[in-house]
Amino acid sequence: MGFSQSLSGVNAASSQLDTIGNNIANSQTVGFKSSSVQFADIYANSKGLGTRVSDTVQDFTTGSLESTGRALDLAIAGDGFFQFSQNEQMAYSRNGQLTMSADGYFENAQGARLTNQQGEPLQITQFSQGAQATGTDTGVQAGFNLNAEADTIAAGFDQNDSDTYNYVTNAGTVYDALGVGHDLSLYYTKTADNTWSANAVMEGQVVGTSNNMTFDPGSGALTGGGVINATASTAALGTGAAPMNFDINLEDNTQYGSEFELRSFAQDGYTSGSFVGVDITENGNIMANYSNGNSGEVGTIGMANFRNPAGLTPEGDNLWTATEASGAALTGQAGTGQLGSLESGTVEASNVDLTQELVDMIIAQRNFQANTNAIQTQSDVMKEVNNLR
Repeated sequence: MGFSQSLSGVNAASSQLDTIGNNIANSQTVGFKSSSVQFADIYANSKGLGTRVSDTVQDFTTGSLESTGRALDLAIAGDGFFQFSQNEQMAYSRNGQLTMSADGYFENAQGARLTNQQGEPLQITQFSQGAQATGTDTGVQAGFNLNAEADTIAAGFDQNDSDTYNYVTNAGTVYDALGVGHDLSLYYTKTADNTWSANAVMEGQVVGTSNNMTFDPGSGALTGGGVINATASTAALGTGAAPMNFDINLEDNTQYGSEFELRSFAQDGYTSGSFVGVDITENGNIMANYSNGNSGEVGTIGMANFRNPAGLTPEGDNLWTATEASGAALTGQAGTGQLGSLESGTVEASNVDLTQELVDMIIAQRNFQANTNAIQTQSDVMKEVNNLR
């Protein structure tokens, strides 16, 4: 009986060494979760029959987060798993090292595709963005301060005569329907106390005028005439683009006793652009960036968690699959509920504690040796018994 007891100890210690060896081998594997062996004694009719491995438990504590600076490296700061679709099966991982395939899918090194909450693979389909003419949505918004101490000018406006206006500034660039940029200049003339005119000039031509911009003498705020309706013909544009029609909103203009200055400028047009990369927010929103400076949301990364993550089955390649023991996946968006937020340009290192593993390995080795010594002792005793005959 003693042989089987010691042999069970050898087998158990061997299994523990296997687990420790696997942990050490994966100490540099991104997203790896270490495991430990649990033992149980074996009894029959109150007689000890040795030991056995009762379970191998996975440790899902978070590993340290390490910066890589690469936009498609993701780490989960907290609980949860990325969802990947591979061979029509859903798998889960803590490894967020991604690449983009030629057709716009986000994949891991084995080709499994990152999914949204519904389990559908995320894909960028728009690798270019067409031009949009200024005025398609909000037009132009410009904010200036006009100096209340400026001289009043009675003469009619002439852009070629500086005596007919007080201030001129290049407000910014506007875009025609073909995405060609045109410089927009604004000329301001003080026509009476608290009253100004504004002329918009593009390609050397006046494209719109506000003749009666009035300001409150008590607050300096604009009270009327704050919108210029600008139009530019195809001939004026000189690019063959369709005529432009857009509003220039000057309602943020003020009149204070300080220098003339441009405080803000925004417009809704842009030239065409090509895809240049992505940014991923802490909530998992994927923003596609284009060479024209625009960006747009193309999808949201789906996250999953489990009531019992230790019940997941490891499949290799940094992936786990759900089991009856783990329970069904509880899906959601990063940063909500029990799902951690995402860190872009970061990876989660293995949670293996090498120091502890080496200590455990020494202990397991001693257990193995002790059990083999017990077997040797049993063998020696048996020899002595046989020699008595």
